Amino acid sequence: MKKENFKTSELIILGIVVLLIFLSEYYYLVEKNVDKALFIGLWPPTILGLLNYLNSKTKK
Repeated sequence: MKKENFKTSELIILGIVVLLIFLSEYYYLVEKNVDKALFIGLWPPTILGLLNYLNSKTKK
């Protein structure tokens, strides 16, 4: 896939998702705070699902 296929807002959201995944891993591995790691770790799939839903609505 080329970068031209993505909107700027989609790239920002994907960057935030990657940041949240690393943040969740940090809390789990370094801080040993499992509850916070799980809470943060559940947001990336939710955000990606919302992005997918919004993209499917606008492409019709």
